[in-house]
Amino acid sequence: MPLPKHLRPRWRYLAVRIETWPDADPSRKGFQRAVWESARALLGDPGSADAVLEVLRYRFGGGTGEAVVRVRHGEVSRGRAALACVGSVDGHPIGVRVVGVSGTIRACEEKYLGETPGDPDHEDVVFGDGTRPAVVRGAAVDVRDGHAFAGATPIDLEDQ
Repeated sequence: MPLPKHLRPRWRYLAVRIETWPDADPSRKGFQRAVWESARALLGDPGSADAVLEVLRYRFGGGTGEAVVRVRHGEVSRGRAALACVGSVDGHPIGVRVVGVSGTIRACEEKYLGETPGDPDHEDVVFGDGTRPAVVRGAAVDVRDGHAFAGATPIDLEDQ
């Protein structure tokens, strides 16, 4: 027998944007693990148990992605803080940004997600001492320098 409505837990849904290097491919399972570890490190075991952070939706490709993370109603600020502390997933450095909070998954997706750029553009750019391959995503330009990437902006490339 289900609980009456006034006794059921209430949830909020955090819309999260994810960014990393173009060759990284963090998994959903790895992202969930990183969120739990971050919450436990920041909030402690009791605090992370109160927040109940759970990744419900996850989409990633080409260095950018998005997720919907569920958090208990009264723990939104603590959940946001825990997400801000996520620094790497599956060994790849990662940037996580909460772009909005909503009361339903549907509203969360419609209001804040779904506008991530499609496939990034691959171009050759003048950088440093020569022409190098780069991945362009809006204002972010990731220039391949040997086996790694260097972050740049179009302004960095104009003076070359």
